Amino acid sequence: MLYSNTQGIGVDLVLLHGWGFNSELFNTLVDDYKNQCRITIIDLPGHGRSANVDGGLDEWCDEIIKILPKNPILLGWSLGGLLAIKIANKITLSKLILVASTPNFIQTDFWEFGIDTDNFEQFSSALQLNLSKGLKRFISLQTKDKSKLKALNKAIEQYLATTQALNQGLEILLNTDLNNQLKKLSIPIEVVLGKYDTLVPIKISRWYHQNNIKTLILNTGHLPFLHQDFALSSMLEVKYNLNNT
Repeated sequence: MLYSNTQGIGVDLVLLHGWGFNSELFNTLVDDYKNQCRITIIDLPGHGRSANVDGGLDEWCDEIIKILPKNPILLGWSLGGLLAIKIANKITLSKLILVASTPNFIQTDFWEFGIDTDNFEQFSSALQLNLSKGLKRFISLQTKDKSKLKALNKAIEQYLATTQALNQGLEILLNTDLNNQLKKLSIPIEVVLGKYDTLVPIKISRWYHQNNIKTLILNTGHLPFLHQDFALSSMLEVKYNLNNT
C-alpha cells in the first residue's frame, strides 16, 4: 500500500514528489494552500512510508490511481511529473501541472531537450553512495532558506527510499518517453521550470511553447516550488484551454 494524507477544503489537488524524496517535501505548500484546496500528498512506491511495488511505470501509476480523488488537479515534480503525464493518459484529470519536469528526461538523437545520459548516471550514482547526504547536499544548492533546509533535511533523514524503489525510479527516468502521450492530452496543462535547473534543461521550454503549453520560468534550480514567486493559487483555476486540444 501507498501512504497518503489529505488536508484542507476545496478543489482536489494531488502532489507527487520526485526520485529519492518523499511527500514531506511539500509540507510548506500544504500549509500555505490547505485553506484554498483539498490537498492529497502521496509517497511514491518504496519512498517515504509506502511499500515497494513490483514492476515499473505502469504499475506505479496504477497504485497511485487507487488513491486519487475524482477529477483532481495533479501536480508532479521531477519524476512525479513523468508519472503524472502517464496517469493523465489513464484517467480523467481536471488539470495537469508539471514542475521541473519533462516527458523525456534523457537526451537522444531524436530528443535534444534532455540531459546527457552519462551526466545523469553520474548524478544518480553519487546520490546513491549515501542517499541522505546526497539529497541534503542537492537541496542545499537549491535554496538558502535555513528554515526550509532544516525541515527538508529532517524529512530526508526520517524517510529514506528503498534500494528497489531507487532502481525502479532510475529505470523509469532513463527509459521513459511520453512526448506523444503528453501532446495528445486535451486537459489544461501548466509547466513551471527553473532557469538554472541542471536536470531539466531550460531549453525544454521551447518544446512546451511549440506545443502551446503554458510555461512559467522562475529564477531557481530544480525546486521551483520553494521560490517565493511560485504562485500555486493561479494554477488552481481550471479553465479549458483550446490550445491543448
